[in-house]
Amino acid sequence: MTVFAVEYVYAADSSAVRDDHRPAHRAWLAGLADEGQLLTSGPYGDGAGALLIFKVQDETELNDLLKQDPFAVAGAIAGIRTTEWTPVIGLLAAHAS
Repeated sequence: MTVFAVEYVYAADSSAVRDDHRPAHRAWLAGLADEGQLLTSGPYGDGAGALLIFKVQDETELNDLLKQDPFAVAGAIAGIRTTEWTPVIGLLAAHAS
């Protein structure tokens, strides 16, 4: 399994769309966390985006998951950056392969 850092950049003027879809988005995230695929996530303090940390088989699986995010389906995400990440110190270090 591989750990990935995913950075969302929200679309300009998407706050109303995100407000409408936030319950479904968070339920989707909670399901992934329950399955062990999402290690942690949360929005940036300025509201411009979010950071999500996934543990999945590969980038193909990750991209397939990200397409299912209710925020993505609703068009609230303007950009996504995915980076393979190796946590070395701290709570997430145990998840490094």
